Amino acid sequence: MQIYMVGGAVRDKLLGRPVNDHDWVVVGATPEQMLALGYLPVGRDFPVFLHPETREEYALARTERKSGRGYRGFVVQSSPDVTLEEDLSRRDLTINSIASSTDASGVTCLFDPYHGEQDLRARVLRHVTQSFREDPVRILRVARFAARFADFTVAPETLQLMHEMVVHGEVDHLVAERVWQELARGLMEGKPSRMFEVLRACGALAVLLPEVDRLWGVPQRAEHHPEVDTGVHLMMVLDMAARLQAPLVVRFACLAHDLGKGTTAAHVLPRHIGHEERSAQLLKDVAERLRVPVDCRETADVVAREHGNIHRSGELSAAALVRLLERCDAIRKPQRFADILLACECDARGRLGLEDTAYPQRPRLLAVLGAVQGVVTRDIAATAAARGLSGPQVGALIHQARVAAVAQWLQRDGTD
Repeated sequence: MQIYMVGGAVRDKLLGRPVNDHDWVVVGATPEQMLALGYLPVGRDFPVFLHPETREEYALARTERKSGRGYRGFVVQSSPDVTLEEDLSRRDLTINSIASSTDASGVTCLFDPYHGEQDLRARVLRHVTQSFREDPVRILRVARFAARFADFTVAPETLQLMHEMVVHGEVDHLVAERVWQELARGLMEGKPSRMFEVLRACGALAVLLPEVDRLWGVPQRAEHHPEVDTGVHLMMVLDMAARLQAPLVVRFACLAHDLGKGTTAAHVLPRHIGHEERSAQLLKDVAERLRVPVDCRETADVVAREHGNIHRSGELSAAALVRLLERCDAIRKPQRFADILLACECDARGRLGLEDTAYPQRPRLLAVLGAVQGVVTRDIAATAAARGLSGPQVGALIHQARVAAVAQWLQRDGTD
């Protein structure tokens, strides 16, 4: 039995990046031997065990043979005869196909049959073998790694292979949950725009997210968007979300906020009248298709519908501001409203030359919300009940009190 550290832990250690998780491969062992040593079985599709003390994962060396379409169409073989090189050959990228071991004297040795260390130095994402084409999830993984390692390039032969997989329909067989999982992880990387650039370059974006793919080449009004191209703007917004360390709900809202601009009639361009409602409808389609979590889709829906009004909120009256808060359900869900405002700031600052500008709308609207929250609705409801009022009448009184509170705030603190 021989045990090697493999995959991301080796890669990140060589890059000088923090190593959070360790993956191990065991060569020359059987499941029975692992159980006898106290390892706990957890693998459903192939033999994986948890270390009895560290609880880190140890997988028996294995090979995979394609047996159908999609990423689930594999027959897995695991036996003591499978070599380390055979196990590494089934991995996606050379930089993830490096193994290391430490001998009794503490010396670490690398096993690198596919020259992953060389590609780390050259900053290249390169597939290991032609078996790459058997799993379409690898297209998403390459794109995600491009978002994580922004100074790496995708090897031309790997990009060509990804394109061929798209043409042959492999991407069509991806299940929604796996697409969302990789998409969400890519959105949370340091430069998420790179993920979409790679997916677009190989043709996968048009298959997986045609609503996003069609934004490139769509012009916008230059006075509002110096970058002009809607797709370019979207990438700048996503990278601004990463710069501001926004959570996933915000980053997904940024991704979906302008989808409707891709369906604007040509004779209307560069204006995009009514794109907000179209964006919300397209978002609904995307969310259902990819089974996007409820919190992400609900936040994105409000951002799609209201980002223009939030940008213009400095021009609104007290009554209009309260109506905006009500449409955003800000009073009942203040944390979600804070996320909505952060997405709007990413949109405003994700424009050429405006990346370092202030976005006063966010603190201002949070202050307006604070003024509204200061209205004691319980007292208003009790007074209304004493007058024999109920239902919508009470709601109207509460609304009026909130408008009055915002008007007072505007008079005292809300003017520039």
